Amino acid sequence: MTHALVAPMLFGIKWLDPEWMLDQFGAGFLWVSLAIIVVECGLFFPFLPGDTLLVAIGLFLASGDLSVLPGPSLLDLAVACLLLVGAAMLGNVLGFEIGSKVGPKIYEHDGRILKQSYFDRTEAFFDKHGRKALVIGRFVPVVRTYVTVVAGASKMKRPRFLIWSLVGAVLWVLSITLTGYFVGDTFPSLAKRIDYLILGLLLLTVIPAGIHWWRNRSSDS
Repeated sequence: MTHALVAPMLFGIKWLDPEWMLDQFGAGFLWVSLAIIVVECGLFFPFLPGDTLLVAIGLFLASGDLSVLPGPSLLDLAVACLLLVGAAMLGNVLGFEIGSKVGPKIYEHDGRILKQSYFDRTEAFFDKHGRKALVIGRFVPVVRTYVTVVAGASKMKRPRFLIWSLVGAVLWVLSITLTGYFVGDTFPSLAKRIDYLILGLLLLTVIPAGIHWWRNRSSDS
């Protein structure tokens, strides 16, 4: 089964599996997902499955396995996307405020989760792309979690941060959630084969990150 392939990629942790979460929480799956996205987007847990949750929410809404409000599925989709953008923004604002208050001191910490290397890579990414890092970084694992902290520590002006962060949140949520919804609507059988879609999404997010790492490694050498 493809589930056996995907589970190890999600660190073998059941609650990182959207299907398991849906079975456990039912209608509450969306609210649990919102909490996870807030944490992933600004509270130093880069291993949380933000991308996979977005595509799973779209797929579950299309299949009817998940409902937010009574009414047509497109209404569910619109409300879910609005809530997801709000969660992504809340996580970003929390990360920004932590960075602006604590500043460079936070870079000195080097633990198992809050790794100094994560900050170093994200700071280099931010220096290279500037404000656009808040948009591009949404689609890069690890960078998505730390870029807002780096923006706060670098004393980026708050209005500018909020504008670019909102642009990034909207593009990230809509592109991935709508992909899940319309693929699920077009190919209903994927509702029973969500692992294939998640595996494809993982590859699409891991490959760009690998290319970015390789380019940095080549330039350093």
